[in-house]
Amino acid sequence: MKVRRSLIGLLVVCGIALVCSIEPAAAAQPLAPPPGYNIDPEFTEKSADGAITIEQYLNKDVDDDWKWQFWVRRAGAFTLLDPAPAGYPAGFRFTGDLKWIVRMQKTGSGEQSLYLYRVTEHGTVPASKQPFGDLAWAYFKTRPEWRKIKKAPEYHITAALLKGLDDNYRWLGVDWPANRYLLVTLSGDADVKGRKPMQTGVVNGWRCRYDLQTGKFDAPALFSESNAKAVVPK
Repeated sequence: MKVRRSLIGLLVVCGIALVCSIEPAAAAQPLAPPPGYNIDPEFTEKSADGAITIEQYLNKDVDDDWKWQFWVRRAGAFTLLDPAPAGYPAGFRFTGDLKWIVRMQKTGSGEQSLYLYRVTEHGTVPASKQPFGDLAWAYFKTRPEWRKIKKAPEYHITAALLKGLDDNYRWLGVDWPANRYLLVTLSGDADVKGRKPMQTGVVNGWRCRYDLQTGKFDAPALFSESNAKAVVPK
């Protein structure tokens, strides 16, 4: 009897351990935009070869609250890019190998951030938990230039892609490996006492580079001159 009870207890414990070791199932991927969302063809974007299409759907409710969803068509699949709706439509850029998508997202009046997604066999996944633009700002704050700004940006905070992704930034005179880097430019304003008007551009196009292979930021020497000017108040 004691042996039987021991075996039953062991099975129960093992069963609990097995259940605890299994990760919760991921939320089911929706098959289509929910009711109330309608496509706005004006904002549909495609990769250069047409292999990836991003459609933007708007839900405008009675309170004039706009919500946008971004849906990806690729290889016969139709998937939601990001579960969190946005308040504005977005722009998109694709790396030449179609392994990465950058979303350029307006976040407010005169403000923008960036979101980075990795393209996999099963769809697209965010490259990080935080917006890619926030990571670029976090990197800037580790740099010596950050200590030279007049005041931390308070509004019009913007993270944008520097032009040139399509041709690997050749206009800069570089010969980097294809599909390796993203160049980001940061800007922001603040109210600075004593200036007229008080609104001051405290960060004006500070540049950094993101390595898609290593997941790290740096600020190449070729940006030194422009980055020094970027922290001079305007």
